[in-house]
Amino acid sequence: MKTSFHFIIVSVIVLSLTGMVKAQEKELLRFGEYLSLVGKKNLGYASQKYNVSMAEAAIQTATMFPDPQLEVETTNNGVNKNMGYVYGTSIGWTLELGGKRKARINLAKNQSELSKIQLQDFFRNLRADASLGYIEALKTKSLLGVQQDSYQNMLQLAKSDSIRYQLGTISLVTSKQSKLEAASLLNSIYQAESEEQQSLTNLSVFLSDNKITGRDVDGDFNAFNRDFNADDLILQALNERADVLAARQNTQVAKSQINLEKANRMIDLGLTAGAERHTEATNEIAPSPTVNAVKVGLSIPLKFSNRRNAGLKIAEMAHSQAQIEYQQIEQGIRAEVMQAYQQYTATQKQVKQFHNGMLTEAKSILDGIIYSYKRGESSILEVLNAQRTYNDVRKDYYQALADNAAALIELERKAGIWDIEF
Repeated sequence: MKTSFHFIIVSVIVLSLTGMVKAQEKELLRFGEYLSLVGKKNLGYASQKYNVSMAEAAIQTATMFPDPQLEVETTNNGVNKNMGYVYGTSIGWTLELGGKRKARINLAKNQSELSKIQLQDFFRNLRADASLGYIEALKTKSLLGVQQDSYQNMLQLAKSDSIRYQLGTISLVTSKQSKLEAASLLNSIYQAESEEQQSLTNLSVFLSDNKITGRDVDGDFNAFNRDFNADDLILQALNERADVLAARQNTQVAKSQINLEKANRMIDLGLTAGAERHTEATNEIAPSPTVNAVKVGLSIPLKFSNRRNAGLKIAEMAHSQAQIEYQQIEQGIRAEVMQAYQQYTATQKQVKQFHNGMLTEAKSILDGIIYSYKRGESSILEVLNAQRTYNDVRKDYYQALADNAAALIELERKAGIWDIEF
């Protein structure tokens, strides 16, 4: 039994070291490279770019003049009476009045600018969401490291207890207790490895590429320290955030729509010019020679439809709605930035609390109890409690670091700035 147990312990150690070597051999996916790939490979972002291209194409459509109309006709002046024929051709076109073409172009340009700003806003959120996914992957990697360290420590303790049991210095129950705890920690490693792989798979969604699962994230959680002024952040957000710029631009689009509706109420003139040829009439009663004629025409529409101005009223209401939405977005931004600032400030305090000695103290307590246990002055339960406490403190520490990083990302998302790099 003892030989078998020793063999199991050695095998587990070898497997663990092999797994660590393989983990070290993984190709690193650094944060800067990751965000660059997100901008190039994300399918949602690629799809949004088509909106800009379509809006730019709409400008070219708006610049077009009405197409002319070519008309060809023939007339038989008297069937079977030799009154001759009339052959005619004419060209007509519409002369737009009231600045309709200019109004169409302005509307198309404003819509194009709106689509560009909306694309920027889409990327702003995409970049932040992708960064949060990277932070989550980095956190699960760190938590896996905590579990692996704990397992290695307990494995060494179990090995030591096995030798001490053979020497008769501890009981069989105590030896089994440390062995059981090591096995339990190994299960925790399996769960942590699964969570790490899931977080990496989540990153592949942002890249539309499953090959990322073979790579490893890398970064320093302590690079997320910034000093901000809340009022400056709010002013920055109101001036620079893409969604508020889009709301502001939307009011311009609505105003351009009003101008187009007003222009469309003006009449358009129809102009025509043509020529006719009357062939020779050979009947006995009214013979006539061949005659050529030129004609010019002007058509003026009767705009009875202007009595009803529903289109103009709708455009005016849409403009009023856009202004209210813009004001609402401004109010929401003020609250969002302040809440994100308060959250970031809170996470900063939590991280500082850990840096003020919590980790060091928990480690020193664990080392002291293990030392006492090896001297026979402490029980195995005290060691296990100290180990769990130290594990919990380390986990809470990495969770606080991840929360602080996420809070900074959210704050910069809300403020419309970006300087995240680690």
